[in-house]
Amino acid sequence: MNTNEPVIEVTDLRRVYGGGFEAVRGVSFEVARGELFALLGTNGAGKTSTVELIEGLARPSGGQVRVLGHDPYSERSAVRPRIGLMLQEGGFPSELTVSETVRMWAGCTSGARPESEALSLVGLTRRADVRVKQLSGGEKRRLDLALALLGRPEVLFLDEPTTGLDAEGRQETWELVRELRAQGTTVLLTTHYLEEAEGLADRLAILHAGKIAVSGTPAEVTASQPSRISFELPSGYFPGDLPPLDSLGVTGHEVTGRVIRLRTNELQRAATGLLTWAEQAGVELRGLDIRSGSLEEAFLRIARHVSEQDAQAERAGQAGQTEQSQFSEKEHVA
Repeated sequence: MNTNEPVIEVTDLRRVYGGGFEAVRGVSFEVARGELFALLGTNGAGKTSTVELIEGLARPSGGQVRVLGHDPYSERSAVRPRIGLMLQEGGFPSELTVSETVRMWAGCTSGARPESEALSLVGLTRRADVRVKQLSGGEKRRLDLALALLGRPEVLFLDEPTTGLDAEGRQETWELVRELRAQGTTVLLTTHYLEEAEGLADRLAILHAGKIAVSGTPAEVTASQPSRISFELPSGYFPGDLPPLDSLGVTGHEVTGRVIRLRTNELQRAATGLLTWAEQAGVELRGLDIRSGSLEEAFLRIARHVSEQDAQAERAGQAGQTEQSQFSEKEHVA
């Protein structure tokens, strides 16, 4: 088995809804066997629309999807037995018990795990005789996951898998996903929890307005963001008393009252220079906070940047329409 072969191949994928709204606008990426790939994005970024196309739940408006070498929509019978789907909402019959729900689902699944094994994986063994309607939101998500794992899938789609789970349940789910990946399962994850993507994903992509704004390993994406140092100026000192900021590798700074915030791509150099200055001056930097760039900062910065670009493009388009309209009016008068 070639562990580097692409199990999921997405090429220039597009999805247009009625009325002409283009939710997915030319998305391309690959996921290798045994890899966990996370799709992130703001609300309405196109995550769910993209995943539904890859799962074969809808036909793309353009582009191409291949899962395990097949078109997941037109060759669904070749793909469906080899994948597991955990949707945002399962929609189970509320009057069935957990055990009855698993048995019903197993009857439609080739090579299904034993019921006891499926429930044990997600910590629902003691809730087997409880009706679905009596489960908490977190327990329903566990049941969703149990059914997604019934067929021992080669490819597992997890759409917001830990929504509604408490901290313990989230950690248990993360450990289970890590075990599945270690066993060779390929995972495509969408999540609003950035720490979830950062802790689990081999690679990730951030979607915005139907396009991939950035992709790479979590470390590559966060490394593109500046580190930050903040502190309170000692009494009697002013920003000009600090050593030259460019000599510390500082790329930008903000001053709010007595609080200084520095941005740098050379965190060790900047922190060392600042602390050396403070020691030589015999002062304490109260509220000192030194931190590397985070995925959250990358996410927010990308979203703001792309939004600003879209706004500029929209303004340019409106200006062009106004100019064309004025030209047409002049031409008509002439």
